[in-house]
Amino acid sequence: MSKATAALEAIKAKDDLMITPAEAAPVLGVDAQSIRLQAEADPRMLGFRVSRIGGRTLIPRLPFISWVEGAIA
Repeated sequence: MSKATAALEAIKAKDDLMITPAEAAPVLGVDAQSIRLQAEADPRMLGFRVSRIGGRTLIPRLPFISWVEGAIA
């Protein structure tokens, strides 16, 4: 199982509504800080929804899973 697949499976196993950029980054093969910076600059360019709450970036878990699975299908 690849690192990205293992990270996605870990996200699927969670019950949380939101995930962090640190959890999403291994699935995407990028650095978590690049997700945070893009979410601040232009979140539409990420391709998936994000929420900025204060200085935190959060990603809705179920839409993220759907987006990733749609991208690899």
